[in-house]
This record gives sequence, C-alpha cells and structure tokens, in this order.
Amino acid sequence: MDSPAERLAERRPTVAVLVPCLNEAAAIGKVVADFTASLPEARIFVYDNGSTDNTVALADAAGAVVRREPLRGKGNVVRRMFADIDADVFVLVDGDDTYDAGVAPELVARLLHESLDMVNAARRSDAPGAYRAGHRAGNWLLSTLVATLFGRRVTDLLSGYRVFSRRFVKSFPALATGFEIETELSVHALQMRMPVAEVPTAYRERPQGSASKLNTYKDGLRILGTIVHLVRDERPLAFFSSVSAVLAVVSLLLGVPVIIEYMHTGLVPRLPTALLAASIAILAFLGLACGLILDAVSRGRLEAKRLAYLSVPVRFATPGVSGAGSRGE
Repeated sequence: MDSPAERLAERRPTVAVLVPCLNEAAAIGKVVADFTASLPEARIFVYDNGSTDNTVALADAAGAVVRREPLRGKGNVVRRMFADIDADVFVLVDGDDTYDAGVAPELVARLLHESLDMVNAARRSDAPGAYRAGHRAGNWLLSTLVATLFGRRVTDLLSGYRVFSRRFVKSFPALATGFEIETELSVHALQMRMPVAEVPTAYRERPQGSASKLNTYKDGLRILGTIVHLVRDERPLAFFSSVSAVLAVVSLLLGVPVIIEYMHTGLVPRLPTALLAASIAILAFLGLACGLILDAVSRGRLEAKRLAYLSVPVRFATPGVSGAGSRGE
C-alpha cells in the first residue's frame, strides 16, 4: 500500500487560469482558446466586470467558466477571483490577447520545479503599438522606485501576466481596487521575501477593436499613491525619517541665522522666525518618534502576515525537489 507521501507525489497539481476582463469581445475568445491549448489540464475562469458588449457570451462559447464581479476595478475582480477559486497553481492574465499563452507551461513549470510563490512575465516588445510611450516611461519609473525601496527582483512592476502558488493567493491581503493591484502583488512578494522569478515574455499589440482601460496619468498617479502608502505602511521608519530629515533641514535654515544674530548681539529681533524654527524642529522630532513606534507595529504586522502565509498548506509534491510535498504542512 502506498504511503501518504507517495500518494501526494503522484497527484498532479491543479491549475486555474484567471482572466479579469471588461469589454474584451475582440480578444476574449482567442485568449480562452490559446490557454486551453497551452494548458489543457487547467480550468479557465473569466470574471466579467460589467461588460456592455458580448464578452460574456464569447467567453462562455469558448469553454471558459464565466462569472461576474459587479464592483468596478481590476483590483476588485482579482480579490474576488482569489477568494472564490481554489487550485494549486494560479495563472493570472489579462483578457486583451497581448500576452503569449504559449509560454504559460514554462511559467508553471518554473514555479513548480523551483518551489516559487510568484513568476512574473516581464514584457518584451518592439511593436510600436504594444506600449504607449507614457505607459513605458511610467512603468520604468514606478518599477525603479519599487526596486529601490523593496529590492530589485521584479523589473516589470505592472505586468498583467503572472503565475502564483496557492500559498501566495490564499494569504494575499488584497486591498487595491483598480490597476494598482499589480503594484500591490509585487510589493507583497518582495516585502515578504517570497521566492520569486521573472521570465522575459513577448508582448504584442491589442487586436483591432480592443482598447486599453488604463489611463496613463490618472492610473499612474493612483499607482504612485499606492506605492507611497505601501512605503508608509511597510517601511514607516524610512518614510517618517525622510520627512523628519526634511523638516530638520528647514528648521536649521530658519533657525541658524537667528542663533548667529543672538550670539553677536544678545537679541532675538526675529521672534516669529525663531518660534517657527522651534516648532518645525519639534515636528521633526515627533516624526522620528512616530517612525520608531510604527516600525515596531509594522514588524508585528509582517510577522502576522508571515504566519498566515505559512499556515496555508501546500497540497502537492514539487517535481524534482526532495521532500517538497510536505512544505508547510
């Protein structure tokens, strides 16, 4: 009779392809067909976010499991998918047919064989219409900012094509509502120091009749705001220390001339300036104190998230990795 470990090793991991979409009638049928061909063992889930065209009918006709999320925003859809669907491996991809479904088996195999929690498909394209200039520049800027703050392990911060482990998905505290969800996914993996990898992947233009829902400036500012909030929440000492340093410099610039004048004359003729400098110095000290206190709180939150991550059992044996079947169990 086979042991539990042997039976676990024989079981193939279940794969779910998650496709959030809004008005993608021009592409959704091909996306479902391509991923069905590349990952025949996977179930394809299309979550519609209020389409006004025939996206739902075409996805259903192509063989996908179609569900609806009424709350508008990609972040809301991803949060719903992560909550509803259970699998061992999750493939998240946009429904606009800009990503190569043929590389999906490689991404899944990389995740399984190296026992990773996220494999990011880094977009590579020479097609002039694939990347708008503003999108390319904004992605580079935001990716560089996140790499500087959280570690340089993800070069394409805003890629919509990723593969996740069950452990990642079921312990991810999804808070974003819109396109900033990709930033939240990346920062969560980096901040938790999860094992991740990145694979260069072809990126092509949208098919005719399909239009991007991403607004370069509006969504770019929302993503930048998300990064600022994540730095404040996850790196409070660095965030508040920076604010304190700026306030301290302003206080010195205002106060040093007053002190020099007092040392020469024994008088403080610019009393309002002296009071302002002293007040700003107090704010600088309070900012540093807040950073120290919140850093301890942030460490406790990180420990809680880590424990939640480790509490999710891994239900399959990683091929070629001895003992991986019992990882986390």
